[in-house]
Amino acid sequence: MVTQIPVRSNPVRSNPVHSDPVRSAPLLGTAVRGTPDRNASAPHLSGLGLFTVLLGAALPLIDFFIVNVALPSIEHDLAAGPALLELVVGGYGVAYAVLLVLGGRVGDSLGRRRLFLLGMAAFGVTSLACGLAPNAWTLVAARVAQGAAAALMLPQVLATIQATTEGPRRARAMSLYGATGGLSMVAGQILGGVLVAADLAGTGWRAVFLVNVPVVLLGLILAVRTVPDTRAGRPAAVDVPGTLLLALSLISLLLPLTEGRAAGWPLWTWISLGVFPVAAVAFYYTERRADRKGLTPLVPPSLLRLESLRRGLVLVVPFSVGFGGFMFVLAVTLQQGLDMGPVAAGLALAPMAVAFFGASLAGPRLVTRFGSRIVTAGGVIQAVGLALLLATLRHGWPDLGPAALAPGIALAGLGQGFQLPVLVRLMLSDVPNDRAGAGSGVMITAQQSAVALGVATLGSLFLALVPTSGMRVAVSVALLVQLGLITLTVLLSLRLPRMR
Repeated sequence: MVTQIPVRSNPVRSNPVHSDPVRSAPLLGTAVRGTPDRNASAPHLSGLGLFTVLLGAALPLIDFFIVNVALPSIEHDLAAGPALLELVVGGYGVAYAVLLVLGGRVGDSLGRRRLFLLGMAAFGVTSLACGLAPNAWTLVAARVAQGAAAALMLPQVLATIQATTEGPRRARAMSLYGATGGLSMVAGQILGGVLVAADLAGTGWRAVFLVNVPVVLLGLILAVRTVPDTRAGRPAAVDVPGTLLLALSLISLLLPLTEGRAAGWPLWTWISLGVFPVAAVAFYYTERRADRKGLTPLVPPSLLRLESLRRGLVLVVPFSVGFGGFMFVLAVTLQQGLDMGPVAAGLALAPMAVAFFGASLAGPRLVTRFGSRIVTAGGVIQAVGLALLLATLRHGWPDLGPAALAPGIALAGLGQGFQLPVLVRLMLSDVPNDRAGAGSGVMITAQQSAVALGVATLGSLFLALVPTSGMRVAVSVALLVQLGLITLTVLLSLRLPRMR
């Protein structure tokens, strides 16, 4: 059995942060008051331009999960053992998470359109390298490079939206970004299953990477024509000590959690986990000292003093941990526990994608009426869906198909769709244009690191229980743990600003 751990109006108001050097607009979905971009007179992002940057946002997130269903074929074709298969997934995720904040900072300085084009082109080249990889180690190296390319491209999406839209247009764009993020994670597994089953021109698993190439070519053509260039008004030098310490912190946490189970938890994994708290504390104090000296740290502590960003991050971490673990556990359960093929497993996830997208589109109107309490309601709906799915799996096992699972999966997706887009808008609502890249990089790094952490922790718990207790018990325990995380997010959401 091959298992794997991947590493994927009247708006909400936040209280002003007095004595904070970051001063910005307090309204969600309104123009951000901060240092203007150099090209403040640049044209607004058009509808086609928004589609283009959202396409760029979808590609890295889809590839976070698309290889899950292809791993058995990769193992057979390239004679890759479990540890190498973990690196195929984990190498991408670690490189992606480590470089996201740096990608946002470089985009602020050199121009977000330039970095978007460079990142998308590199993503296409590295996808081609993955699809043509002759052996497992080459595939691992190409996946690491692909994750680095994604980290250049993705932070520019939110930064560009924030710098080129305002008011209701920004609210709609942020909702569509949130919908794109959630849909991409679900669609990755659906698309992967379809491509592996189709075996296009005998390409087998390679199609999950090669399909990116024509999409990237289309995206580059559109981006050249439709994406305006923006950059920070006061570009800052790269914070080398902060970058190295952030990289050390994330690698020392994510790499052992990703590789530890497959490698048998050797000594290096425990040493690495011991390094993590030391590196994280050193990173915090280094950034605080740089901020006090008037330098520009990679993650300015002043950003974290913004109430909207801080409270949003506290909530999005447990949400993303649960989401990542849920997607992994469900993928393994559908294919290995319920004996569904890749296409049937994809169909089982389709109701989640449809419900998530519908909730995301309805989000702006609901926020206007109910304010941030829509996040609380979303958590409750997600919990009901998860409880229904748990009951279905407990009582119908193993004679279950996509139709029987659809109600619980759809409700879970509906609840998630009411939460994530609103949280994205809330977290960036007070970040000034001048720091849009850094702010989006911090948010995406926290979200994607939490997704990887959820897959590693909930995935390890699930896989540890399978041999001794069976898959039905293992998936039940994993879903109960996620219900606990959802309860935590519901309680935390009550502390969000109660604005309507």
